[in-house]
Amino acid sequence: MVKRNACIFISGKGSNLKSLIKNSRNHNFPISIKLIISNNTNAKGIWLAKVNSIPYLIINTKNRNFENLILNKVKKYKISIICLAGYMKMISKKFINNFGKTIVNIHPSLLPKFKGLNTFERVLKYKEKKTGCSVHFVNKKLDNGKVITQKSFFVEKNDSVKILKEKTQKLELFAYPEAIIKIYRNN
Repeated sequence: MVKRNACIFISGKGSNLKSLIKNSRNHNFPISIKLIISNNTNAKGIWLAKVNSIPYLIINTKNRNFENLILNKVKKYKISIICLAGYMKMISKKFINNFGKTIVNIHPSLLPKFKGLNTFERVLKYKEKKTGCSVHFVNKKLDNGKVITQKSFFVEKNDSVKILKEKTQKLELFAYPEAIIKIYRNN
């Protein structure tokens, strides 16, 4: 199998990154992680990059040219797919156009419900019976691209924001690799 070069964008602890790294070691998994980008110098996912000898770049999003810096790096590493894994910044339309390849994101709701932030609070507020996560293609509108895969669970009476977050993150570890396999299954 020819593996595609992937770049993972992170902002936090890197639980999805860890899952993707683990899966990428399987010779049948369609991506090889060549670069990790974070907008947070304290992201725990940077440690995962270091211990797995994966090049990484920490960007300052206040720098006007940060997207050009990223584009130069993804070109250097011949990246064909970007996976947003807890990356807490919007990707600009200009960046999407200039990259011109596949960008995917994982979102902690059953899209199209609850796009954006504060997902778990809204799930509880609207007394949803079911929730979960979605992996979707990134387009120029927030959390609006075609859904690749979803995983769900039933919301229980005593679930809190913290419990919903924990349950959702467990599902994400399976959903993201599954979505990547689906993307490349027919290629």
